[in-house]
Amino acid sequence: MEHPKGSAVDRCTSPNDVPISYHSNTRDGNREPLASQIRPKSLDEFVGQSHLTGVGKPLRVAIEKEELFSFVLWGPPGSGKTTLARIYANAVGADFYELSAVDAGKEDIKKVIRLRQGFGGQVGSLLIEKPRVLFIDEIHRFNKAQQDFLLPFVERGDITLIGATTENPSFEIISPLLSRTRVFVLNEHTESEMEKIIKRTKLKIPKDARDWLIQMAGGDARQAITTLETANALYGKITLDTLKEAIQSKHLRYDKKGEEHYNTISAFIKSMRASQPDAALYYLARMVDAGEDPKFIARRMVIFASEDIGLAQPTALVVANAVFEAVNKIGYPEATINLAHGVAYLAQCKKDRRAYDAIFEALDDVKKHGNLPIPMKVRNAPTKLMKGLKYGKGYEMYPEKSRGDHGAGDKESYLPDKLKKKKYLK
Repeated sequence: MEHPKGSAVDRCTSPNDVPISYHSNTRDGNREPLASQIRPKSLDEFVGQSHLTGVGKPLRVAIEKEELFSFVLWGPPGSGKTTLARIYANAVGADFYELSAVDAGKEDIKKVIRLRQGFGGQVGSLLIEKPRVLFIDEIHRFNKAQQDFLLPFVERGDITLIGATTENPSFEIISPLLSRTRVFVLNEHTESEMEKIIKRTKLKIPKDARDWLIQMAGGDARQAITTLETANALYGKITLDTLKEAIQSKHLRYDKKGEEHYNTISAFIKSMRASQPDAALYYLARMVDAGEDPKFIARRMVIFASEDIGLAQPTALVVANAVFEAVNKIGYPEATINLAHGVAYLAQCKKDRRAYDAIFEALDDVKKHGNLPIPMKVRNAPTKLMKGLKYGKGYEMYPEKSRGDHGAGDKESYLPDKLKKKKYLK
């Protein structure tokens, strides 16, 4: 079967299509990237993720038993997701088809399903088809409809799906598809693992340059290798200076819809809650540097002012609202100053969550008991008939004879009879 040149399926590959060796070239004649050239072909060559690939660990066991099942590899960039997918497909004797969710769609998936190449053998007149592994990189970029489309093919076993994602599958992958796959979590490479991976390039690297590169890459093996390759190609040698020139600036990982987004905003809020302005300002800086919407940050500050500071310092809500108005009018880059002003103030305020806790306790009672009868004394009595039915009887707007627990007021509880003794604001 032939396919249009340049289509996503044309870019699909099986493990044996392009031998991975240090001197191999891509099909278009360009030199194969260094990261691809040194890609491990087996688990024995693979570095890291020992919790998955070590003796007796799930991926190694699956590979050793040649067990076919769909799974998702969730981990940071450069942690080995594509490599593990290729190793697995090769080990189970499957044809390997690779798509990127960035530019692939339903039609590309259909083409993979229709492919009938690579039969494993023949018994009599019966052709035995090899299993097919469909690897979808950045699967979190597929929308719901595209993910729904995959479901029947995964269920019927037409394909074994391997998804790779840097984002939390719970947020990015639909539940029906997620329930039909296993999720393996990959970690950033440790410094010692990064050192082993860098040695595989066989490039001459001074210790100071290697140490800097390991710190800069932050566990991302692909970024480290690409930086080495760029420095070597541009300057003919690798030093600390040529590496810095090659990288120019480190790109902070931050996806405004993904897990890193939620991790950062969580750390930001918790730092303010713990009255740690330095930490809060640091996480603010990360969000600002990544281009986070300043209104999103300011909205969270408005919520924080009531949720965590509340009665301890009521002016916190005034300040938070002022910050929101300021960033709405000004925008970046100057809005950064408004945000920093507000964060420094909120982080140093005393904290009091009583109002927050009180309303949610009251909401629990509403859900538990439903609409309990309101005491007659505090019911509205706009008509003569209602007054005749004792609506509002005995109610005084400003009783002077007694003071309740929270200021002037009637000592008698206005709560429904079933909740008379309830105290929400403690």
